[in-house]
Amino acid sequence: MSQTAEEILTKISGKSTKLGDLRAIAKEIKRNHQLALELWSTKYFFARQLAILIMDKKLLTDAAIDSLIRDINQHEEKEKLQLIDWLMANQLTKDKKTLALIADWEDSPSALKRRIFWYHQGRLRWTGQTPPPNTEKLVSKIESCISNEQPEVQWAMNFTAGWIGVFDKAYRKRCIVVGEKTGLYKGKMVSKGCTPDYLPEFIAIESNKRDL
Repeated sequence: MSQTAEEILTKISGKSTKLGDLRAIAKEIKRNHQLALELWSTKYFFARQLAILIMDKKLLTDAAIDSLIRDINQHEEKEKLQLIDWLMANQLTKDKKTLALIADWEDSPSALKRRIFWYHQGRLRWTGQTPPPNTEKLVSKIESCISNEQPEVQWAMNFTAGWIGVFDKAYRKRCIVVGEKTGLYKGKMVSKGCTPDYLPEFIAIESNKRDL
């Protein structure tokens, strides 16, 4: 391992490391794919978060992404989900090439790829971007498949249904019914100021906030 990588590891090895610390280091480094691979090889959670920030998105081929996902799957649940969502938000949605890959992951054998597909669809609506004309297809898929999906994918499908229900009144009732039928996240406690994930509550609260 290079001296640079070793020096960085000493800075982020404490339990008090925060995302802001990682972003500050990444801002100094900017882009360094080789260093990212060195940090990734340590298998250390914070090192992998930092590695994601400094990767070169143009080098993230389908095979390279598969390798990253296999590694991410080795982490415990909380870290695994944080890493996959971090990879999506900071790399995979930043390039047309990787966005095209995401569009084909709806039925991927990989649960984490399916999570990325659905989370991306939800984020398109949440961030105010113009979503693709696939809302009917998505809602129908959610209605028929969410109950049998893996938990990490269920959350992302639920997230997408929530934002469709908020922004698209034509589908609001159907999205609410999904929550009523599945009971997903009903009664689950959330932090102060956060919106419950239970669809009937989520859609009501978030649409009222926006006067929709």
